[in-house]
Amino acid sequence: MSKGGRPKKVLTPEQINEVEKLAAYLNQDQIADYLEIPARTLRAIISRDSAVSAAYKKGRAKAIGSVSQSLLKSATEGNTTAQIFYLKTQAGWREAPTETQDLPPVVIKLTPDASDESAN
Repeated sequence: MSKGGRPKKVLTPEQINEVEKLAAYLNQDQIADYLEIPARTLRAIISRDSAVSAAYKKGRAKAIGSVSQSLLKSATEGNTTAQIFYLKTQAGWREAPTETQDLPPVVIKLTPDASDESAN
């Protein structure tokens, strides 16, 4: 028995290939715009179609791998910022929290200078 409504959207093999390529650069909303379908529809397709899901994940993984490779190269070539970022995200490094100190209030007393008094 048919429940009615529109048939579920299915991507062609060519569109699935496009999803993989675009996933490196675009988010799901932008890919949906490119495919001229609502973002909600693309998310539904990704959740129910393992081929589309795999293509999306593969495209993202390729891009992350490429950027990670560049980051590691920069870090090993002496880029201190890249080294710190890498160690924080990959090696669990954390900056030690600074301890707060209770300092007495600063009091500034202004006294007239003897030369200022003679000017009056």
